[in-house]
Amino acid sequence: MFDDPALWLPFVFAGLMGFSILVYVILDGYDLGVGILFAFADDAEQNRMISSIGPFWDANETWLVLAVGLLLVAFPVAHGMILGALYLPVALLLLGLIMRGVAFEFRIKAHAKWKATWNWTFFAGSLLSALSQGFMLGLYVLGLEASWANIAFACLSAVCVAAGYALLGGAWLIFKTDGALQKKAANWARVALVATGIGFAAISLATPFASPRIFEKWFAWPQIALLSPLPLAAGACFLGLFVLLGRLPLKDDRYAWAPFATAAGIFIAAFAGLAYSFYPYVVPDQLTIYEAASAPESLMIMLYGALLVVPVIAAYSALSYWIFRGKAAGDLYDH
Repeated sequence: MFDDPALWLPFVFAGLMGFSILVYVILDGYDLGVGILFAFADDAEQNRMISSIGPFWDANETWLVLAVGLLLVAFPVAHGMILGALYLPVALLLLGLIMRGVAFEFRIKAHAKWKATWNWTFFAGSLLSALSQGFMLGLYVLGLEASWANIAFACLSAVCVAAGYALLGGAWLIFKTDGALQKKAANWARVALVATGIGFAAISLATPFASPRIFEKWFAWPQIALLSPLPLAAGACFLGLFVLLGRLPLKDDRYAWAPFATAAGIFIAAFAGLAYSFYPYVVPDQLTIYEAASAPESLMIMLYGALLVVPVIAAYSALSYWIFRGKAAGDLYDH
């Protein structure tokens, strides 16, 4: 295999792209989730919520840019097919991200009477971005075919992904805040966890039936036995997190990190299941990573760039989290 770059280079780039998407979903997922939870907080709480994500949210979105860039340069045919089929939700996603960025800056600088408007714009942009991503996931799972049944499923997926992001956002606030806001965040996260569980179960049940190939990959023997730890681990994470959220906050802020780590574990398990289901296809049941890949010579050149860029992005992201560790202050992004 390693003697033929045409075999291993597409696999490597698919892995890099998948890693970038997963990191983006977890990291930008929590700051989108914080924006969604904006609607349930008062003004002082909103200031502290903004402070908890302020140093990180720009860098978090870098992983989305990286993933789309890898898709474009490594799998250009798939890039055209996927973004062509998802043109409208992609446009809405970009609109939502623009709304978030503008609102984040203007809520600080605008006159006090306009602050509530920009707070609602921040919430709306966050919700629109999350719903758009969930809708795209739903259509992708069902092969990018826009039938009425598929659109209905994509709408369900949109709501459930938004709930999942709210779960991540609530878990992040538990980690980065204390007092009354931390207790509220635990309650928000618990409600979002239930909605997320329903959505994940629906997507997990629908995915094997989206194509006979996927059904065979999951339910043939011995795959069904070998893969059983994945849904069992996800189920254990759901149950454990539900119990934990009902007991938080604990004395001395113990295990404040645990809800976010557990929620991230749920997303990792779900992503692993999807990756297994669709490999080696980059466009479900239509185009494999080997058929869609650029020429091996081009991929080899781009690999050198990726091996430089990915560690740099990871390093400055890790540095920012280290510098701004600890609880968020309430006045970091206020007037």
